[in-house]
Amino acid sequence: MSFKVTIKPSNHQFEAAAQELLLEAALRSGMNVNYSCNTGTCGECKAKIISGDTAVIRHHDYSLSEAEKIQNYALLCCSEARSDLVIETSEAFTAEDIPTQKISTKVAKLDYVTKNNLLLYLRTPRSKSLRFLAGQMVDLHIANYPPISLPVASCPCNGMVLQFHLQRDEQQPVLKYIFEDLKQSENLQVKGPHGNFTLEETSQRPIVMVAEGTGLAPIKSLIEHAITLDLPQSMTLFWLVDKNEAHYLSNYCRSWELALDCFVYIPLTHDTSRGNPYENTVSDTLARCPIETEIDLYLAGSQQMITQFTHRFIEKGTPQARIKALQV
Repeated sequence: MSFKVTIKPSNHQFEAAAQELLLEAALRSGMNVNYSCNTGTCGECKAKIISGDTAVIRHHDYSLSEAEKIQNYALLCCSEARSDLVIETSEAFTAEDIPTQKISTKVAKLDYVTKNNLLLYLRTPRSKSLRFLAGQMVDLHIANYPPISLPVASCPCNGMVLQFHLQRDEQQPVLKYIFEDLKQSENLQVKGPHGNFTLEETSQRPIVMVAEGTGLAPIKSLIEHAITLDLPQSMTLFWLVDKNEAHYLSNYCRSWELALDCFVYIPLTHDTSRGNPYENTVSDTLARCPIETEIDLYLAGSQQMITQFTHRFIEKGTPQARIKALQV
């Protein structure tokens, strides 16, 4: 059994299963509702129950005021739906709606998917999850090195486990340290999020995404968020890597293509030692994507890649306003 939950004033809707915490149901459905701790201690996720029945199914330390009790407020992280609901709560609609957070995390996993590519997983405490929008970046403070800014590769539906994609670079001391010396359970501070490389959730135009190398990270976050929202339009992912590197998550990308009716994954390689390594790949991309004048285009990679693709797509009629880019 599941219940329909309508959020006011946005009129966003999501389904909540019986015995499922309302906050978990909202995040699973791609809702950007306010929250912080997941444990009933901060009160950030409180919502006014306008109609319908809820029940508290988990202990919480946060105390609602007498006025909030009279107005029928509940903590989404500790309550379940007992009927269809209409609730009133705050949501984030733009990057500016997300506050800057400082969180002490632990290294949960170091997954060396290739010799030169690492998936870094950080876990936040239950008392302080990271709230962010898909496609945003954070600053990692590692040992005594200057902070490194990285896009979050995971979905905002789980702010307790954060994934990052890194590529080996012996010229950058912090990356050398991460690949060679960083240990599981080591403490890292995360500060953020920041950036406006976010999904146009209300658009129904076909989505075309072009990732270069570890530019897959923010693109992956956008795709997973689009999946939680169950967006109806088609998505096409082009992933470019240097001919000497690997598509380190190619099977994962193919799993999207197998599971989703309107998703296409196209891996491409290029030679970054050439003067213009993007000449052929941008032509290939243009030839295999939906009508350029009717798409939303997301680019994540080097500045050279972004410049080349932006120029060619604008030439073909893609409006500048429908192109979002993130240099990584």
